[in-house]
Amino acid sequence: MTKTYAVIGDPIDHSFSPALHNAAFLFTGLDCTYIAYRIPKGELEFGIEALKKIDIAGFNVTIPHKVDMMKFLDEMDNECKLVGATNTVTNNAGYLKGYNTDVEGFLDPIKKRKIDSKDSDVLLIGAGGAARAIIAGFSKEKVRKITITNRTRERADELIKFAQNLGLESDYLDLQSAGETANKYKFVVNATSVGLKGMGCPISTKNINRDSIIYDIVYVPVETPLIEQSKNQGATIIYGWEMLLAQAMKSFEIWTNRQAPYEAMKLTLLGRF
Repeated sequence: MTKTYAVIGDPIDHSFSPALHNAAFLFTGLDCTYIAYRIPKGELEFGIEALKKIDIAGFNVTIPHKVDMMKFLDEMDNECKLVGATNTVTNNAGYLKGYNTDVEGFLDPIKKRKIDSKDSDVLLIGAGGAARAIIAGFSKEKVRKITITNRTRERADELIKFAQNLGLESDYLDLQSAGETANKYKFVVNATSVGLKGMGCPISTKNINRDSIIYDIVYVPVETPLIEQSKNQGATIIYGWEMLLAQAMKSFEIWTNRQAPYEAMKLTLLGRF
């Protein structure tokens, strides 16, 4: 009996998830298939009922449903509770359990490079949904302080509270000043969509140097303006596709209880760019 998995969200047609997971199922010889299922905002409850009817084995959750999906879970893992969002769900005869693989997915490329994050200072650009998972990840790694820079102060303040509740020092900096003092931070992480499709750079890179670690979670294009300019300054680069791949592998492992085929998934992903 073929098991079916899905990604739900809106828009969904540009998702890399079907290609990634179908390659993984093929490579591991599992009788599973993965589809993209568009559920517009406001229709989540109806959409989930439809998925239960076809006995979906599990699904990924993307924009705009990561937070709202929490209301429909019967159980959730610690990361879910912490971040207040889910991106991976298992369905066991209508019993839905939620996971958040963004936290570990974010940390994975840092760990692969054997970078020690403990007691370091982080500059986080952006205060959207991904930012919470990033803060939760860094808190697990015991960083010292997270400075948040964002267009609007209000959303940044919520995240500062969130970071402080996790026991981290946290404060706000405007975008202009962030660019000027970027060299003071071990990590500079872009969690905004600036740079998507190669448009613009979220902060000035003139003070980034070879001691900086630049992590851009935007993965299209692979080389965003922030990455390109920081590379020229000699910084260590972590790419957005690495986080995308790591969180997809974690989803695969939750669903199948077996190790995800890293090379097969990586080749599929990079072949898409």
